[in-house]
Amino acid sequence: MKIVFDGRFCDSGYAQDNAAMPGRMEAAVSGLEAWTHLAPVAATHEQLSLVHDPVYVQQIAQDPPRFSMACLAAGGAILAAQQSYGGEPTFACVRPPGHHASRSEAWGHCTFNNIAVALFVLRAEKRIENAFVIDIDAHTGDGTRKLLASWPQTEVFNPFAASAKEYLELVEAHLVALPPTDIIAVSAGFDAYLHDVGHKLATADFERLGTLIRRASERLCRGRRFAVLEGGYYLKDLGVNIRAFCKGFAG
Repeated sequence: MKIVFDGRFCDSGYAQDNAAMPGRMEAAVSGLEAWTHLAPVAATHEQLSLVHDPVYVQQIAQDPPRFSMACLAAGGAILAAQQSYGGEPTFACVRPPGHHASRSEAWGHCTFNNIAVALFVLRAEKRIENAFVIDIDAHTGDGTRKLLASWPQTEVFNPFAASAKEYLELVEAHLVALPPTDIIAVSAGFDAYLHDVGHKLATADFERLGTLIRRASERLCRGRRFAVLEGGYYLKDLGVNIRAFCKGFAG
């Protein structure tokens, strides 16, 4: 298990939103010391343009602090995907998040779609032909759905249920029914937590999610799996919940 992280993600000055709040990344990465950390390099214009309109990329570049952080986040997702393809499950602890970013716009604290960029880079490198994305954030990954709509061999699954028990049952049933895939990617949001905006999942539930996804990847794609941080704003327990997910995800 590897963790992709860079101390630059702790700089909260790139934006004014919940994902950029001071102390958030310090909380997120706390408890992950046991795993090897890798530092990413920023995604290139060419890599970003695999999914985003080059005009949009240039527009974001007019805001250097935001652009630098978003390029580093996308680069972190790419590194996580590449590590996972090589057989090492990886969690990218990055910001800004990305699952609300589509080809030429973004909302919900997002800038570039980190998961989509990473998957399209793997496809451009001829490593994968298909992928399965599970988005466990409290909000629908609408940007990811839009960007991957042109790639019919790829599925984006956003589980929603009334209770934690039903949620976990839904995820397990969907994973059990999945056909083989080349890789599993996780939009790992933690705002479905009991004390966050989703008011649903407990810390143990995040570990269970990690375990279910790990087992599915071992059955379907030789263990190839990576996760990228999305939402999660209850800082007191954010690190605890991420560590719990990673514990199940790593095995």
